[in-house]
Amino acid sequence: MQIKRQNTSILVDDNAMRVYVASPEQDGQCPGILFYSDIYQLGSPITRLVDHLAGYGFVVAAPEIYHRLLPIGTIIEPDDLGRIQGNEAARKTALSEFDIDAKAIIDFLAKNDSVASGKIGTMGFCIGGHLAFRAAFNPEIMGSVCVYPTGIHNGKLGREKADSLARMQEINGQVLMIFGTLDPHVPDEGRTLIIDILKKTNITHKIVTYEANHTFMRDDGYRFDPVATDLAWREITDFLISIFSK
Repeated sequence: MQIKRQNTSILVDDNAMRVYVASPEQDGQCPGILFYSDIYQLGSPITRLVDHLAGYGFVVAAPEIYHRLLPIGTIIEPDDLGRIQGNEAARKTALSEFDIDAKAIIDFLAKNDSVASGKIGTMGFCIGGHLAFRAAFNPEIMGSVCVYPTGIHNGKLGREKADSLARMQEINGQVLMIFGTLDPHVPDEGRTLIIDILKKTNITHKIVTYEANHTFMRDDGYRFDPVATDLAWREITDFLISIFSK
């Protein structure tokens, strides 16, 4: 399916938040996806992932997560200095600001004429996987895809310790979590904690693991795993198509 792309902006707390939107070229309405990047924002490895998902029949909206702190269009390089910059920007962002941004994109999708009524999900990578998880606290979210999400198990996200585990019962939709067993940022005990609480809260969920490292779906780094990426995409697209077909 061919896609179209555009950059737009949403005013949030008097800050312009750039949003990269990819959607099917053909006319009609599709489910909407709030799509979160990793700490490096919307560089080409992330926008390629956005485009890929849109090709399966979704309107995908990806915001710049640090729009309050960095100039519009800032792409952080995935190197040592970029890692410091991205993590520092996360540290300076309040949880409430992340949550406000999520609601703004959900409202943006809900008002978009190309988005089917009542069909909104969320997806994210790394810090974005955690943000996608928190976005699911909004009742509009039918399903969440969290790919190697960091900080859910230990509360590391923004300026304050995140209460994501404690609020897990607020999730009404389904959850797909994808982990790499070689990922040092989400160790075995962290994955186990998340899974145990998901089970206790009776959230419909699926956990998928691959023998892969952190950021294994990012195609510009040494940890990229094309086989695990292809397998993960099958899980992701099957999951989203399934929840939106009901």
